[in-house]
Amino acid sequence: MRRAAEGPARPQREIGLTHWNGTVSGSDSAPWVWRRGRLVSRHVSGFGREMTPTPGRRLIRYRVVGVACVVALAVGCEQSPVATLRTAADSQTSRPSASVEHVDDLLASAVSRQEVLGVVAIAVDRDGVIYRGAFGAADESNDLPMDADAVFRIASMTKPVTSVAAMQLVEQGAIALDEAAAVYLPELAQTQVLEQFDPPRGTYDLRPPASPITVRQLLTHTAGFGYPFTSDTLRDFEPPAGDGDVVGPLLFDPGTSWWYGTNTDWVGRLVESVSGDNLEAYFREHIFEPLQMPDTAFNVPEADWPRTVALASRQRDGGLLPEARRDLTPVATFSGGGGLWSTANDYARFMRMWLNDGVLDGQRVLLAETVATMSANQVGSLAAGTIVTALPDLSNDFRPTADGRGRFGLGFLINLDDQPGRRAGGSLAWAGLYNTYFWIDPASGVAGVILTQVLPFADPRVLGVFDAFERAVYALVAEVV
Repeated sequence: MRRAAEGPARPQREIGLTHWNGTVSGSDSAPWVWRRGRLVSRHVSGFGREMTPTPGRRLIRYRVVGVACVVALAVGCEQSPVATLRTAADSQTSRPSASVEHVDDLLASAVSRQEVLGVVAIAVDRDGVIYRGAFGAADESNDLPMDADAVFRIASMTKPVTSVAAMQLVEQGAIALDEAAAVYLPELAQTQVLEQFDPPRGTYDLRPPASPITVRQLLTHTAGFGYPFTSDTLRDFEPPAGDGDVVGPLLFDPGTSWWYGTNTDWVGRLVESVSGDNLEAYFREHIFEPLQMPDTAFNVPEADWPRTVALASRQRDGGLLPEARRDLTPVATFSGGGGLWSTANDYARFMRMWLNDGVLDGQRVLLAETVATMSANQVGSLAAGTIVTALPDLSNDFRPTADGRGRFGLGFLINLDDQPGRRAGGSLAWAGLYNTYFWIDPASGVAGVILTQVLPFADPRVLGVFDAFERAVYALVAEVV
């Protein structure tokens, strides 16, 4: 029996996280570490403070200030120069104006009801953009309206990008899915399962896992890692200083359950180790440049910082409290689990690549058979139920796998069943901490993304806007079929 670090219990509102990604380790190569009795991140940008209004701040009731495009549709860790971001919109196809106006109206109404302060939404098919809209404010304090090329923190929407990078290395034979991940990252051989933990007494037992963690398990969130916001055990667990490296700890033996955690952060470390590049350089050369995604990066150039969208937090009365824009702080360590900035235009091109079986505008980033493998259920009957948040200022309770009927592929949630008026069975999806959401529906040839910057995650009002947007997109598509 080991005794955890002494000291008062941490208040539930003390978040101390940079983003909702990372792994717990004492290794210099791991994104999360135990330091001086608490969990800290090696990353220096993102989210990490109590969500307490500062004196003099007030709730802002926004008018609609954006307009829609009414159409019927980075390099290494060193401080090297970064090219200014630039966005070239994809081609747009003609759609019935009444249907487009319906989508405009629902997004504009969401702003006027303060369900969101600002929003950008795009829907695409295999050939191009079928809807693009931008409404509300990007930064009210600086009187900046939302624009279609606004730059958002996309947090865990980084994970599908990291998964694509890993699968490129699988295609090259540099990584094997069912190989022990410790072959590529030796520190993973030190992982241990948390067998018992008594927070009031501060005691815990660790044991070796029954089997090694595989690369496939990291890509499917079945390795046993969690997040402090998805597990009160990990939120409260603190090994004492001098107790050696604690890698994990794992919540269960690898392959025996599904739990949303830091798995893809380890995948990012694996990509860096095998490729010899840091993630920013690898992503740019092998994914963003081929797909013409110039506005997606871990670091936003200073000239483009005004294009970024300010954060807001949902208050108990339902209003949204905007937060002051922070100064630009470049990062030098990159995470596979989160940390990218992007635009709706850029992410739409990533989704269109998927709809076209790994190729876009003549540039292939994945083989068609790899896309099929990543889109297939990789977890058998494993599914997660409702995750009760351990950090309510960071996330609401959420159900990641569609009432237990969802499964997981390699980097994506898979919806097994048709959802009437929405996506078809076999569709892929995921989301980001700041209430950014996307879906990819290969059967219907449609995909969509909606971007906001609201905390906490899984905001019911934003989810309602996402649902309405998705339904409106399928109604728009149905009119021209």
